[in-house]
Amino acid sequence: MNSSGQTVHVDLGSRSYDISIDAGNLPQIAELTRLWLGRSPDQPLRCFIVTDTNVLQPHANAVKSALSDAGAEVQVVCVKAGEASKSLAEASDLYDELVDFRADRKTVVLAVGGGVVGDLAGFVAATYARGLLFVQVPTTLLAMVDSSVGGKTGVNHPRGKNLIGSFHQPAGVLIDTDTMATLPDREYRSGLAEVIKYGVIQDTEFFNYLENNIVGLNERDPAVLRQVVARCCELKALVVKEDEYETTGLRAILNYGHTYAHAFEALAGYGVLLHGEAVSIGMLCGSRLAKSLGRIGDAEIQRQVDLLTAVQLPVDVPQDLQAKPDEILKCMLLDKKTVAGDLKFVLPDRIGHVDTIGGIDTKTIVDCLSS
Repeated sequence: MNSSGQTVHVDLGSRSYDISIDAGNLPQIAELTRLWLGRSPDQPLRCFIVTDTNVLQPHANAVKSALSDAGAEVQVVCVKAGEASKSLAEASDLYDELVDFRADRKTVVLAVGGGVVGDLAGFVAATYARGLLFVQVPTTLLAMVDSSVGGKTGVNHPRGKNLIGSFHQPAGVLIDTDTMATLPDREYRSGLAEVIKYGVIQDTEFFNYLENNIVGLNERDPAVLRQVVARCCELKALVVKEDEYETTGLRAILNYGHTYAHAFEALAGYGVLLHGEAVSIGMLCGSRLAKSLGRIGDAEIQRQVDLLTAVQLPVDVPQDLQAKPDEILKCMLLDKKTVAGDLKFVLPDRIGHVDTIGGIDTKTIVDCLSS
């Protein structure tokens, strides 16, 4: 596995795009944006940057400077950091800003930030003027390996997460792994849960690579991070190519651990458990469920425990949540994979492969909350 900069192609026919992954490539944003949009240097470029209060300085301002220096007209709008900004009210404010900016179908929206910014900006790009051009510049590990790839955009409804949204593929994704240097430790480690997930669901060799590079993961080694992000993007691109709009069920494999995790997040109170922390715990609940069905043994569970623990992620359901099995079950029944009250789980049969399984009795499901 080499450690040089890489380009991952997401093959979606007329909606195909590239992901540029390197360390220190943020200053190339103007050049890459023009390339992705098919614009020559003498053609006008109008850019509407959406960012948040955590990322404005230094990353969004660095993107603004690079675009301005290349002759682009740039507007920056900064929303408050946090899940609360993924709302219709915030989207409406951004529509107002786009009107003031005199945005048209050639205006490009750039999302500079984590998953909240990407989802919100993408939804606004998808719906303003029936679709604006869109570029993702993710600055968190979680956004780099997950939400920036695949075209899912959306905002939350008071009664549910991501209930209002659209599929809107970006024109391109720029990933500068150097931006992770400013990421708080807990947020960085939260992203590692999704990284490990890819190994379990799709790639035994990648899981082995993670096991053999724990020091590099913990120290944010640039070469390791570039390789890890690139491989995760490749794996997600393969899934998105086959099931872009979630119609065949294949894309559901990306939700390994998430059925449990979303319930933990909701019942703990959003923000108490970070998404990746909940996914880490949820993957092990899912693995115990897989064992109870005879799909895997203790060895496959222990490898996940050891790797997740080595990167300092939680592996046990908090005691206060273990005491609420009925509430957890009720919450899980809201999962989008549930059909006619039948909870479906993404479960491994080995490291590197999973299936979606239904028809599991509820007692077995809740019994797997504890080891």
